[in-house]
Amino acid sequence: MALSRLYKRPVSLGCAPAPPEPLFSLRLQPGRRSPAWGPPRLFFRPRLLRSARRPVGFAPRANSTSSPCRPRRLHLSPREDVKSLVSSFVAKTKVVNEKYNRFLERRFPRFYVMYSIFVKGFQMLLADAKKARRIKTFMRQKKVMFHQLSYRDMEHLRQFRQDVVKCLFLGIISIPPFANYLVFLLMYLYPRQVLVHHFWTSKQQVEFLDIYHAQRKQSHPKILSCLEKAIPLIPNPVHQWHFTQLYAKVQNGNPPGINDLLPLKTCFSVYPLAISHLSTAHLACYLRGLDSTHLAEDWCRFWLAQWLYFSCSLKNTEMSLLLHAVVLLSTNYPGRRHLESC
Repeated sequence: MALSRLYKRPVSLGCAPAPPEPLFSLRLQPGRRSPAWGPPRLFFRPRLLRSARRPVGFAPRANSTSSPCRPRRLHLSPREDVKSLVSSFVAKTKVVNEKYNRFLERRFPRFYVMYSIFVKGFQMLLADAKKARRIKTFMRQKKVMFHQLSYRDMEHLRQFRQDVVKCLFLGIISIPPFANYLVFLLMYLYPRQVLVHHFWTSKQQVEFLDIYHAQRKQSHPKILSCLEKAIPLIPNPVHQWHFTQLYAKVQNGNPPGINDLLPLKTCFSVYPLAISHLSTAHLACYLRGLDSTHLAEDWCRFWLAQWLYFSCSLKNTEMSLLLHAVVLLSTNYPGRRHLESC
């Protein structure tokens, strides 16, 4: 009976009963021979202990007075945790990458140029692959053939196929052991034939585009000779005279204008200059266009303005004139001739 009075048992609503706590405890103090009486020491926290014994789904009322016994809210959204971890990892990776780029640019400037070209080229190649996949998906969903696509989409698919062939060639020859040294040697000796155009330097881009334009320009005399042979076959004598004047102007090095081509648009919808009547030699030149690498911005804008006006003035049956106009207008273009003379 006497010992039971030395303990008190506090009970709180909604919580598990707390263990009995003694009113006084016997503890020894250094420097004393006799025990000292004092309040008891708590070696645990009753609040945390009581909250840990509650069930998981328990939640007290808002107006409850037992605030120390309220459990901690559980966070049950692992997807948000994963997203936050991924976003923080990406942010830290970007910071580290920027520091690494600054370090390379400061300590190894030449290597940084090659490194930046490789990274940007890989990003552009990946973007081209995504665009090619979108075009393929459009063709499959809409049941569109290759020749029914727009010119830009057709050219993108054609160029992307060439890039994939080059990448596969480099991957195959680098499979044997120690063959990567051969790949590096080929990249150094034949960058235009081996490397994809995304990995060219700015100087190489200008140089290689000039080479490709020179290759396209080799077919221009053949097309002009085919036009000269087709002049006697034109039934209208007025059109024959206009054709003769146009051909003489081009041969003398003078650039023709839009007004010199529009009066002849009806001749390119019938025999012998319609697309269906052209010979194979007349169609040798798939890629045609103006070399804009050495032209000023004003000359490029003037060319585009003329081309838009000219293309909007033609019908679908007169598309043959549109193909020939690229050669006729770009052979002696004033901006290109001025640069060559300088």
